Amino acid sequence: MTTDCGEKSTGDLMSRYVSKEMGYGVPKEGWRICLAHEFKEKRKPFQAKDVSLSNVWDHIGLGIRYLKWWYKKTQVEKKAPFIDMFGAQPLRQIYGAPLGGIGGGTITRGWRGEFCRWQLRPGMYHYKTVTANQFTVCLRRGGQTVYQQVLSVERPPTLQGWNWGYCGEYAFYHALYPRAWTVYHLPGQNVTLTCRQVSPVIPHDYQDSSLPVAVFVWDIENKNDYDLDVSIMFTMVNGSGHKDDKSGGHWNEPFHLEKEGEAVSGVLLHHCTTVNPYTLCIAAREQPDREVSHQTAFSPKGTCSGLWSDLITDGRLDSPTGSSPPTPKGEKVAAALAVGCSVPAQGHNTLEFCLTWDMPKITFGSKEREHIRRYTRYFGTKGDASPSLSHYALTHYRQWEKSIEEWQRPVLQDRYSLPSWYKSALFNELYFVVDGGTVWTELPEDADVSGGVRSEDGGLPAQPAIIKEYGRFAYLEGQEYRMYNTYDVHFYASFALIMLWPKLALSVQYDIAGSVVQQDPTERLHLMSGRCSPVKAKNVVPHDIGDPDDEPWQRVNAYLIHDTADWKDLNLKFVLQVYRDFHLTQDRQYLRDMWPICQAVMDSELKFDLDGDGLIENSGYADQTYDGWTVTGPSAYCGGLWLASLCVMCKMARLVDNEETNQRFRDLLDRGSAAFDKLLWNGKYYNYDSSGRDLSNSVMSDQCAGHWFLRASGLGEGEYQAFPKEKIQSALKSVFDLNVMSFAGGQMGAVNGMRPEGVPDRSSVQSDEVWIGVVYGLAATMIHEGMREEGMRTAEGCYRTVWERLGMAFQTPEAYCEKGIYRSLAYMRPLSIWAMQLALDTSQKDQTTSAQTRDMDGEQGQNLRENQS
Repeated sequence: MTTDCGEKSTGDLMSRYVSKEMGYGVPKEGWRICLAHEFKEKRKPFQAKDVSLSNVWDHIGLGIRYLKWWYKKTQVEKKAPFIDMFGAQPLRQIYGAPLGGIGGGTITRGWRGEFCRWQLRPGMYHYKTVTANQFTVCLRRGGQTVYQQVLSVERPPTLQGWNWGYCGEYAFYHALYPRAWTVYHLPGQNVTLTCRQVSPVIPHDYQDSSLPVAVFVWDIENKNDYDLDVSIMFTMVNGSGHKDDKSGGHWNEPFHLEKEGEAVSGVLLHHCTTVNPYTLCIAAREQPDREVSHQTAFSPKGTCSGLWSDLITDGRLDSPTGSSPPTPKGEKVAAALAVGCSVPAQGHNTLEFCLTWDMPKITFGSKEREHIRRYTRYFGTKGDASPSLSHYALTHYRQWEKSIEEWQRPVLQDRYSLPSWYKSALFNELYFVVDGGTVWTELPEDADVSGGVRSEDGGLPAQPAIIKEYGRFAYLEGQEYRMYNTYDVHFYASFALIMLWPKLALSVQYDIAGSVVQQDPTERLHLMSGRCSPVKAKNVVPHDIGDPDDEPWQRVNAYLIHDTADWKDLNLKFVLQVYRDFHLTQDRQYLRDMWPICQAVMDSELKFDLDGDGLIENSGYADQTYDGWTVTGPSAYCGGLWLASLCVMCKMARLVDNEETNQRFRDLLDRGSAAFDKLLWNGKYYNYDSSGRDLSNSVMSDQCAGHWFLRASGLGEGEYQAFPKEKIQSALKSVFDLNVMSFAGGQMGAVNGMRPEGVPDRSSVQSDEVWIGVVYGLAATMIHEGMREEGMRTAEGCYRTVWERLGMAFQTPEAYCEKGIYRSLAYMRPLSIWAMQLALDTSQKDQTTSAQTRDMDGEQGQNLRENQS
């Protein structure tokens, strides 16, 4: 299903593309945009001034306390606050698919071709376009250069000796993560170039997916009746546009590596900072019919006409031997690599480049300890791996592409009659697994994950086998909300990990479980309430595992806005994820390890059952309620998660043969379900809360989150049903009619809160926002309940808004309002779109199984039914 608005917005992105050339091997599905496109709508980030007058009074205290904390952090400690309300990133509508594998740092190349976002220092982003990082094409005929052009639409004030200003109307960008294609038609030359960008992001692969590498494959189509000699030059600055590029001591050197009958050569760019030094590398594969040449060092300032003339003279570079001297302080250095080949008349040829970055050992902001990146298990920790990484990438990328195509094929071939926008959204939103400030490290030999409570005492092994074998994984809540493994948001995003890299999902769970038993009695001021409380209470799931500007894994619960007592839903989300992950992996050891932790956190939740009716109550702020709302009594969100958690505890008790615990939680579930219906069901949907306030009957888009997780875990019906099916379907219909179709003409997804009379709830700073990740989860719930068309329509509004209207490709935010503002670019939660895929897979499997059961008679059919039960 595609709306008229969707068709128009897709067409708008390509409206200025004037060439009929569609490139070499570019897929049909994905996100496509003309390089000359300009987005009409320019939004601004949410700031304090955007708080409405009606909400200002509720946030005065928070504002004063935050300002004091911000001043101390930035002016006294000289550190970056993990949420900077005064320094939100402005919207730059330029980003394309990030380069590199998982956990080794990232470099983002924009859809116009610029290298413009850098995350080499772990978890910390540098938003800088480095002008000299470019690809240039040189065409020669009969020994004479007939055309030489920087493949950039920019006209920068530097490097004036180069031919800038490529006409973007003749080119387009196409992304289907982890690959992207840029197609350049060269006006007047009858030549089309297709640059294919490949990163090794491969589901269920825990080796190559960790590599900090990317390959650029250039397909050259010569539509002329004569042969051409074609060279592509790749230029790269030693650095990332950061001020330390001028710190001095950086140097370049050429290299050549021959191994297993294959040779590569290029230039190593050694970036010699005192903290987290690294080596960039640009390389190409040597072949008999390719000519590889280089310029070891040039200064990326002034006109730089010498390098340009070097290439234009004969299509190659001078290739000096030896290293460049270290840079003086205040100066930068860059390198260039050119590869040339002959392209026959009406023919085709291919050139290959590789970009790698080797930062094997990392320290976070506190510099307390050194961490070893995952890829070093295969390429060593000495910092000399760039030649080997380049060689491996250039000789294995075809295998990576084969694996990527096999993985994506079932979706792209429209197995479930899936719309094109969904195929683009499903794969392209996956960028955040790599570009979420992601770190993937080896478990230190002296690490104790258990938190001090070992298996024999109801805790964990010191070094669980999963973490020992597959390492530690952490990603940020958002590129602007810099907290690692923020658990309430991971609840949504985790579907991508558990479906594609399940060992990493389990590794995160072990890390979180080990922190549950820890406690930190240090009193800390919490900015929302103004009260002091311990940093970490025992048997409570932490909000996150730390700030990259401090020391992740060492000090959990970096969040300051609310204290741990306010986040009672985190325990419930832990329990729900434990069972869902077991359901999808069938890892019995994991279930046995997690069972005592689940019992402990559920026992800690029971203190919120204030009146003994089996239903927990909200004593204050609860996640997924909206900032500024004080919830009293049970709420649809936390109450629903509680009932779902009781349900999975019953199931897990059966699996571990603990009938006493099963009966205990069964009694709570029966009493709690009755209380939930009595207090919150209004005949059409579940009220926001049971406080009886004027706004208690607002329609919350995420009111069925608990049921969603039950369905995703193969439960929610029969013995393990917490919510009546007819009530869930009625609630979802109410959300679709009000939060989706009565908001922004049904074109922007589901607003968080809607009044029953059909106007957005504007009583808090977040109630009138659309949370993209929540919308994808809502859509998954609808699909589970047979409302596939409604689910797709709901999610489509978010994709069209973010990717096609607002220019937020590869930086999907946490939230946007109907007009004007957005909040927190490049956010973790939209990875929940993989919950939609799980729902589609599950519903398709259920339909197939039902059909088989109906069609089979006799003993075989009876056996199948018994196996299913």
